[in-house]
Amino acid sequence: MTLSAPEPAPSGPPSFDVVLRPHRSLSPVGFAVIMSILAVWSFVGGLVFWLAGAWPVIGFFGIDIALVYWAFRASYGQGRAAERLCLADGTLTVWRIDKRGAEERFAFPSYWLRITLEEDQNGPGQLILSSHGRHLSIGTFLAPDERAGLARELSAALLQARAAPAGGL
Repeated sequence: MTLSAPEPAPSGPPSFDVVLRPHRSLSPVGFAVIMSILAVWSFVGGLVFWLAGAWPVIGFFGIDIALVYWAFRASYGQGRAAERLCLADGTLTVWRIDKRGAEERFAFPSYWLRITLEEDQNGPGQLILSSHGRHLSIGTFLAPDERAGLARELSAALLQARAAPAGGL
């Protein structure tokens, strides 16, 4: 998965450029270790039941391993999603890649862009970009503190971009 560059190349360096990715706490090595431990545990448990004459239980141990494997793989699939925010030349461009690799691109004029951090009972909720009747929720996979930090950083970058003279003068 790659995040493609903007189609029209910005004339200057972006004043804000960040790639957001969901956090995955279990590394691929950790996944292999967990699955190995579960497989050995299930094999030993199945062997005990087989020796006791309850051989059909072995199938349930196999189903358990398959379901745990499937759940972890689905979680890693969600981890392939990403969002890139790039503020350059008076435009905030958002590239969004979903877990299947499909890419969407959204562009907002920075001067008219409004950032709203909705409050939730557990802290900051959705982070919404709004301009000219269009709304886009970003960073939905981020933790509430990360979303609040992103809102502060993006707001500061927008204020700085709005204060900069247009056309370099």
